[in-house]
Amino acid sequence: MEHAEQQQQHPIGTYLWVWGLLFVLSVLSYMVDYSGLEGFIKWFFIVLFMWLKAGLIVAFFMHMAWERLAIISAVLVPPAVLAVLVGLMAVEANHTLLTRLTFFIE
Repeated sequence: MEHAEQQQQHPIGTYLWVWGLLFVLSVLSYMVDYSGLEGFIKWFFIVLFMWLKAGLIVAFFMHMAWERLAIISAVLVPPAVLAVLVGLMAVEANHTLLTRLTFFIE
């Protein structure tokens, strides 16, 4: 009975550090946008900061950092597999487009 009443409390300092990191990553993301970078490098940094912020949110605010590996795998592996499949479809779509442009346009 006593064990059921105890709840795991995480130190508030951990959440404040994560909040601070999220703020810094957001500032860096905006700095990339205002820095004048163009093309692939700009979008690489924006997506990198987006993934880092999403990872911090999932790890700490959704409490994944303290979960078992089985739960982490059940939550994170399916979206990762979908992302790989979407990437493969994008590569194939690009190949199909280039093939059509090469052979069907006179």
